[in-house]
Amino acid sequence: MSNIMNNNGRTNNKVNNQKSKDYSISFYSSLEQNINFIKNEFSLSEDITIHKLALKGINGAVISLDNMINKDILAFGILKPLYNYHFCNTPDKAINDIEFKILYTDDITEIFNFEQLFTFIMSGFAVIAVDGSSKMLSIGIQGYKTRGISEPESDVIQRGSKEGFVEPLRTNMTLLRRRIKNTDLKFEIMTIGTLSNTEICLCYFQETVSQEILSELKRRISQIDLETVLAAGYIVPYLEDKGKKTLFSCVGITERPDTLCGKLTEGRIGILIDGVPTALIVPYIFAEYFQTLDDYSNRPYFASFTRILKFFAFLISVFLPGLYTSLGTFNPEMFPTLTLNKIAVSIADTPLSLMAETILILLVYEIMRESGLRMPQPLGYAVSIVGGLVIGDTAINAGLIGAPTLMVVAISAICSYIIPNLYAPTAILRIAFTVVGGLTGIWGMAILSSVVFIDLCSKTSFGIPYTSPVTPFADSVFRDVLLRADWKILSKRKEKIQNMPGSELYEE
Repeated sequence: MSNIMNNNGRTNNKVNNQKSKDYSISFYSSLEQNINFIKNEFSLSEDITIHKLALKGINGAVISLDNMINKDILAFGILKPLYNYHFCNTPDKAINDIEFKILYTDDITEIFNFEQLFTFIMSGFAVIAVDGSSKMLSIGIQGYKTRGISEPESDVIQRGSKEGFVEPLRTNMTLLRRRIKNTDLKFEIMTIGTLSNTEICLCYFQETVSQEILSELKRRISQIDLETVLAAGYIVPYLEDKGKKTLFSCVGITERPDTLCGKLTEGRIGILIDGVPTALIVPYIFAEYFQTLDDYSNRPYFASFTRILKFFAFLISVFLPGLYTSLGTFNPEMFPTLTLNKIAVSIADTPLSLMAETILILLVYEIMRESGLRMPQPLGYAVSIVGGLVIGDTAINAGLIGAPTLMVVAISAICSYIIPNLYAPTAILRIAFTVVGGLTGIWGMAILSSVVFIDLCSKTSFGIPYTSPVTPFADSVFRDVLLRADWKILSKRKEKIQNMPGSELYEE
């Protein structure tokens, strides 16, 4: 049977019904009345297809949306058997014959109202109606075009699978099931969006997940009041703990099914969204931004080295421009003598102050980055070349910007790409620390650093401390946070996310 609706014809865990119209009314006994109702609702829509059938003994119709179904299966798997069968019973008996005797498919569901009909046909199903019957049959013959499975562009690894999530929800569910052949892996489908009726799927291990966190997640999803859901970012604010908004998100995101499978074994819950090639992960902690699947494929000593390198790169990307500006403005004596001479000459030869110069280059870099992302790929390469030649070389030779400042910004920008999922908060913090450092010096940066750190420590994700297991401290920090232990150690002490120290479900 279809996993969109159950045998009683009710949508599984349906959260939001359409508010503008009530389609929960039952079918009419007259086929013509049903067809007129459907045509009226789909008026001015050219994609609705209603194929009337004059069968042997009854009249019927097949209802579908153009280009959403496989027309070959419709012709040879549905229409041909129907035309070859002789119906000599009541309409309800004819429907039962179609379901159990004529069609050779297990993806058949009985439906009883127009809401179910519209949901099915807009999901790529064909619906069979018989004159005189108060129920219809939906048949899964989806045939819409989809993108093939390929390697994620923003989450590339050296060792491991080259498969990434795609747009169809059930394809993504299959990618998870292929990797974890265990009946404890559960999929729960819900619907959000009063207009789009977007399907989402909760993925979790029955024996591993915290039932309190799962119940809280379902409650938050049930309170999502959106008309359309076109991207994962639409629902992220609804999943975060209230009253604890920061630059850092407590909802993880990944394009890799193997990464999500690893998180599910730790008690996390994955959220797949139909039409979105990414998955959300809750709960999510800060240390996981610095973990990749390659860490667990390489030798422990090299994985630990790269992980420490990521932490240093994050600190450099956030603090380096601000530290350079504050020391150059208020404490130049802290630079080595040779470096100070170079910086002093650079500042003297440029018309702007050190803080203004640094902020200007940061803003120009962000403009170049956005233009390179939004423009077609060949033009994006041209933007990079123009930026490197004009802004880099020409601006320095013209005396508009200093070479040390440009180098500091470039190093900071490169370091920020090591943790791509943290780029957004890193970019904002980098500018904030530059402004604070240029106006108040090193002490202002220290105060702002304390504010950011306290804010991180106070944040929770479904009751899980965001900075665990560093604060509150746990010995697992030496196994899979700053360092990565050998698999012989990791496999013996598999921790669940709900067992983190200080964890307590957040009560709103």
